[in-house]
Order: sequence, then structure tokens, then C-alpha cells
Amino acid sequence: MKNGADAGSVEERGMKMVSIYWLIAFVVLVGIEIATLALTTIWFAGGAFVAFLLSLFGVRVEVQLAAFVVVSFLMLYLTRPMSIRYVNSNAVRTNVDDLIGRDARVTAEINNALGTGTAVVGGQEWTARSEEDGTTYAVGTTVRIRSIQGVKLIVSVAETSAPQTEE
Repeated sequence: MKNGADAGSVEERGMKMVSIYWLIAFVVLVGIEIATLALTTIWFAGGAFVAFLLSLFGVRVEVQLAAFVVVSFLMLYLTRPMSIRYVNSNAVRTNVDDLIGRDARVTAEINNALGTGTAVVGGQEWTARSEEDGTTYAVGTTVRIRSIQGVKLIVSVAETSAPQTEE
């Protein structure tokens, strides 16, 4: 009889330890979320909390793990798009983003084959490359900024200028 009582007590202690582990996981995940404010661990904290509650009711560890995974991913899937919109609502566009679609004046021939070219926009000179390989732009040509890759303007012909094509 003593062995049966000891086995029950060991099993109870094991379940209490599992509950403590889930509680520790919950606290650590919430702590990471508070420290980073990046919305990366809050969903897993929710899963850990549900698993903690299940452990208090004596549910098997396998079910707790499954609940942790399912709840975490459901929370992630259902709330992340909304939370990202809320968190990024105050995102400020940089000045570089405002350059796309503007016209620039070529100050050194743009030639992708030679890796040369500069253009001035808003009083600042930028390295520039043609959007299409094989197309060059002479000094003084007006080009339209299509995108920015690193510190290079990617340009194409503006409606008022004609490009020169290499033969």
C-alpha cells in the first residue's frame, strides 16, 4: 500500500512541476513581449497560459502540448494581421520613398554595362542605373525614378525624353 501512495504522490508532484513549467513559460514569453514590443511572443504566451490551465485540471501532458501548439497558432493566424495594422499605423515613410515616381536630371551618362551614371533629384546627386540593361541616358536627359535599390536610383525614360539604345 505504501508503494501505491508514493506513486500517486510522485505523479502529483510531476503534474505540479508541469504546471510550474507552463507558468514559467508564460511569464518568460510575456516578459519578452514587454521587452521587445514586437508582437513576436504574445501568441505563444496565450498558448502557454491555456496549457497551464489544462495542467491545473490534471490533463495529460500530450494534450497540454497539443493545446499549446493549436492555441498559439490560432491566435497567431487570427490576430496577427489586425495587430500588425495597429502597430504599424504610425509608420513614417522616409524621404527616399517620396522619390519614386519623380523626375531626375542625368549628370553623368547612365550606362549599366559600364556601371556608370548619376542623376540629381531634389538637389542631391545619386548613383543611377537604367531599369533596362542596354539602355543608356546621356547627360541632361530627364529620367523617371522607378525604384531605389540600396543607394542607387533605378530609372527609365521620362515621358518627355527619349533614351539612347546601345547597338
